[in-house]
Amino acid sequence: MLVSLKWLRDYVRFDASPDEIARRLTMAGLEVEAVEVDHFGLESVVVGRIHKVKQHPNDHRLKICEVQVRGAMYQVVCGAPNVVEGQTVPLALEGACLADGTEIRAAEIQGVPSQGMVCSEKELGLGQEESGIMVLPSHLEAGTPLAQALELDDIVLDIGITPNRPDCLSIVGIAREVGALFGVEWSPPRIRLQQSSPPVESLASVTIEDPDLCPRYTARVVQNVTIGPSPLWMRQRLEALGVRSINNIVDITNYVMLALGQPLHAFDYHRLDGHRIVVRRARPQETFVTLDGRNHELRQDMLLICDASQGVALAGIMGGLNSEITNETDAVLIESAYFDPTSTRRTAKTLGLSTESSYRFERGVDPEGVIAALDLAAQLMVELADGELATGYLDVYPVPIRREPVQLRVSKTNRFLGTDLTGAEIHRHLESIQLAVRMVTDDVMEVVPPSFRGDLSREVDLIEEVARLAGFDRIPSGLPLARVNSTKPATDQAIRYQVKQILANLGFCEIISYSFINPEALELLDLTPSDRRRRPLSLRNPLSEEQAAMRTSLVPGMLETAARNQRQNNFDLRLVELSKVFFPKGESDLPDERLNLCGLLSGLRRPTAWNEPAVAVDFFDIKGAVEALMLELGITGARWETVETAPYLRPDVSARILVDGTPLGDLGQVRPRVAQAFDLSGDVYIFDMDFDFFLEKTETWKAFHPLPRFPAVNRDLALVVEQSVAAQNLLDFLEAHRSELVESIALFDQYHGDQVGKGKKSLGFRVTYRSPDRSLTDREVNQIHTEFSKKVVDAFKAALRS
Repeated sequence: MLVSLKWLRDYVRFDASPDEIARRLTMAGLEVEAVEVDHFGLESVVVGRIHKVKQHPNDHRLKICEVQVRGAMYQVVCGAPNVVEGQTVPLALEGACLADGTEIRAAEIQGVPSQGMVCSEKELGLGQEESGIMVLPSHLEAGTPLAQALELDDIVLDIGITPNRPDCLSIVGIAREVGALFGVEWSPPRIRLQQSSPPVESLASVTIEDPDLCPRYTARVVQNVTIGPSPLWMRQRLEALGVRSINNIVDITNYVMLALGQPLHAFDYHRLDGHRIVVRRARPQETFVTLDGRNHELRQDMLLICDASQGVALAGIMGGLNSEITNETDAVLIESAYFDPTSTRRTAKTLGLSTESSYRFERGVDPEGVIAALDLAAQLMVELADGELATGYLDVYPVPIRREPVQLRVSKTNRFLGTDLTGAEIHRHLESIQLAVRMVTDDVMEVVPPSFRGDLSREVDLIEEVARLAGFDRIPSGLPLARVNSTKPATDQAIRYQVKQILANLGFCEIISYSFINPEALELLDLTPSDRRRRPLSLRNPLSEEQAAMRTSLVPGMLETAARNQRQNNFDLRLVELSKVFFPKGESDLPDERLNLCGLLSGLRRPTAWNEPAVAVDFFDIKGAVEALMLELGITGARWETVETAPYLRPDVSARILVDGTPLGDLGQVRPRVAQAFDLSGDVYIFDMDFDFFLEKTETWKAFHPLPRFPAVNRDLALVVEQSVAAQNLLDFLEAHRSELVESIALFDQYHGDQVGKGKKSLGFRVTYRSPDRSLTDREVNQIHTEFSKKVVDAFKAALRS
């Protein structure tokens, strides 16, 4: 919100400097983000005095002027007929920008150098006269900046208004705050209406069909107006606040909005069919063309201002092209209304429209302030457009909005703030911002918030106002005293933290990606049509197409993160993410949320070093990471199967993890085609697991076993089998037929080569034997091991490799 100090002083008198005003407003919760000087676009335009005038040698229509600016003399070529020696004139120096956007440069005109331009009123934006140069009062000192000489310069505050303070989106609102903060009187604009035309009821009518979206609508009619430019003082105030001047009627509506915070709209009275206003919801498939020429298809929950036959404005947002003010307009219907903030915000967002009006209506305007704004606009149209104001106004207000009183306790206020304010002080502070206060007892007061303060509805809201107005510097500083109670984290929280720590110890870096993804990213994973991950939950109002759906898998985000790292020449990656995925359940049901754990490996196993060769990661690196994680969590009995793994993984370099028949997830190398689709280079390995199942299989209690008293005996079993036989099948058989003296079985070697023959492979298992109550003899172990070996050889038609 831009605030002109010159305009502000019309409503409140103060002697404080701009910096002091900015400080006090900021300390009261209205942060002043900048204090700037506005020169009305007249930078590099100064007062000059014409010292000498002579005829141009090459063009009889031009003259050469020597213009004095303090100690310097400028030669300017001028074509104005009224230029004479001794005049005081505005001189635009090199670099100045005129009202039409023309930038002044030193140039040669008909062979004579010209160092600037002597300007007319219109060229400077100070009037409409353009037949000759602007002649200034002779007492003005040459060299003075023109804005300063004509008192056009201004100080403008840029104030950041929070959404709960729409009452401060106006000059009057800021004047109210300044008056309260500095303890001075303030007053709103004076309104003196001159009503002369017939009663307004004979000229127009207003009907509200949907009072829930438009609780109040008021209107006045001004006839016989003359469309023209606004006076200089109004244009100066509008442009200081960043509003472009259009014509006197439109400028008046903008001026009143900035002054009082109430958006207005002016309709061409004769372009309203039946001279009627009907406020209603849009009809099915209804369209509307706004002032910017855009055609909008409306929804039935959008509010439309109509005449007898068609829409003429989007309520609270923008008027229509079919009823705009033109140079031919000679009668105006002024609208001043209160529209539902939620409806206005929803319509503006849906249609992609944001205006000064919608900005204020979305936050809530004063429903009791519509008449004052209506009257001020009508008064200005009579004064500045020579209009004739119809007697009376139309006011449709079916259900008046009432404010309930709020009880405020002096003792509670001081307890909350740590102050010792008296009831009289609190009473004075609240009344200074127009709150109606009545003392009930010495400790209790009843406060009725004004209609423009919709944010005051609770006792704590009033306490905040007391703190603002009394000054935050009166609130003592101190550390709060509180008892800190720590609670034991839930089991699943503890396991999640443990998992992150384990993977961090294994060299993984945690990433956090968006829960919203591009649905097309799921298509790149080659998922089957029946896979529920291909059916994400779509968002109604996505931030962008790249974030249009809730993710059903962490894999796309992981691959995109890896690609982003590779584009920064970071290829050695160990990434992990533990986050939620979302699956739709029905139109009205909340989605099914599940925790997933996803990790990625790529690049080198270890950083490049002089004492060892560079080795790339492979399938067994990512498998080893998952095995280490399950070992730390006490998950036992894991099986690794190579059937029906995820379609984005290579079938020959992937596996599915199962525990007690429950699939926990898949891991392996990403298919080259999928990697290329995500702009990845090199081999990339990934694991993706349902962490909720992971939690179910985690053993939180670990049993202690004493160290064995008797030694173990190891025997190796090397089996030559067909290439198609999976090591997991052999391990399953050995585990199922193990003797009670077998302590553990582990695969320690795999060999392919000429020594075992084509189509064969050798798998080496280490079997550990131990008895809990005695030492085993070699003879005893050899006998058990021989029988054990014979069973697996017979079952798999294997051969023992010596």
